Amino acid sequence: MAKKKVLAALSGGVDSSVMAALLLKEGYDVIGAHMLLLPGEQAQQGNRDAQRVADELNIPFHSLDCRQPFAESIMADFCQEYRIGHTPNPCVRCNQQFKFGYLLQVADALGVDFLATGHYARIDHCGELSRLCRGEDPHKDQSYFLFTLNQQQLGRVLFPLGTLSKPEVRNLAESFHLSSQAKSESQDICFVTDNDYIRFLEQQGEWPCHGEICHVNGQVLGHHHGSHRYTIGQRKGLGIGWSEPLYVVAIDAAQQKVIVGEKPNLACSNLQVRDVVWSVPQQVENLRVDCRIRYRHHQAMATLNLGPQGRVEVVFDEPQYGVTPGQCAVFYQDNCVLGGGWIM
Repeated sequence: MAKKKVLAALSGGVDSSVMAALLLKEGYDVIGAHMLLLPGEQAQQGNRDAQRVADELNIPFHSLDCRQPFAESIMADFCQEYRIGHTPNPCVRCNQQFKFGYLLQVADALGVDFLATGHYARIDHCGELSRLCRGEDPHKDQSYFLFTLNQQQLGRVLFPLGTLSKPEVRNLAESFHLSSQAKSESQDICFVTDNDYIRFLEQQGEWPCHGEICHVNGQVLGHHHGSHRYTIGQRKGLGIGWSEPLYVVAIDAAQQKVIVGEKPNLACSNLQVRDVVWSVPQQVENLRVDCRIRYRHHQAMATLNLGPQGRVEVVFDEPQYGVTPGQCAVFYQDNCVLGGGWIM
C-alpha cells in the first residue's frame, strides 16, 4: 500500500523539525518545503536551516521564493493598517494566504495529499465535519491564528504537535538528533527585526510626524511624533503628566490625534467584526461564544448577532479592556474554534 504523502512546512526551527520527524516515524512520505519570505540574509539563513533539517531527515526539499508577493500583501497591509490607526495581526493574514493558501496549492501541484505545519493546535474529525481545536498546551496554543481555515483545508491539514508541550517538543528534537534543538524561539512578527515595529514602519516610507495628544474630555495634553507609534491600551511613553494613569483609548489617524483617558475609558461592552470567516458553519442569532480579542486575552463570554453589511456584532457579558481595531476576534465553543474576523 502506497504511503500517504505530506508536504511539511519547514521553517528551520525546532517545532517544524520535530513535526516532520514525527510524520516520518508515523510512516508518511514526507516532502519538505520552505517559503522565503524576508529580504536579504534573513531569508537565506532560514532557507539554509530548513535545508539542513531536510538533509538530517533525508527527505526531498523545495525552496519557494515568496518574497515579492509577501512584501506586496502581508508587509504592505501591515503598513496600511497602521496608516489608518489600526494595530494589525499579520500572522493571521500570512497563515490565510501563504502557509495554508499557497502551500496547499504547492501540495496540489506535487500530487501530495496533506499539508503539515508545526502549529500547536488540533483538528477533530467527526464524520464529514472537521473542527479546529486548541492545542493541549495552553501556553503554546495557536488556534487563535488559524481561524481562517475552512472545512476543505482542515480536511487536508495535519498538526502533529497539537497534543504536545514545548518541553516535550525540545526533548523529541534531542531524541531525533536534530540540530534545530538549540534554536531559540522565533520573534512575534518575523519581518520586524527585534520587534521594533516603529523602526520597520519608518523604513517603509514617510509618516506624519506631528499631532496632538488629547484627553477624552477634549483637553490637549501634549504632542506626539506620529500616531503610528501608539496602540490602544498603551500606557508607557506618552510623555504627559496627569493625576491618574493615562492610557491610549483611541487613535484618529486622519487627524493625527491620539486620544487618552483613564482605565475606565478603555472598557468596551460591544464591538463590530468584519470579514468574518466561519470554520464551522453557524446560525448567527443570539449565538453564545467565548471570544478572544487578542492572542494573550483571557477569553470572555459574549453573544453574537448579525450586523449590517455581513458584519457580526459581539456583545460581552462583562466589559473588556483594550479592544483594538485591526486585531482579530476569534469565537470558541468549548475548545473548538467556530470562526472569527477583524475588529473594526
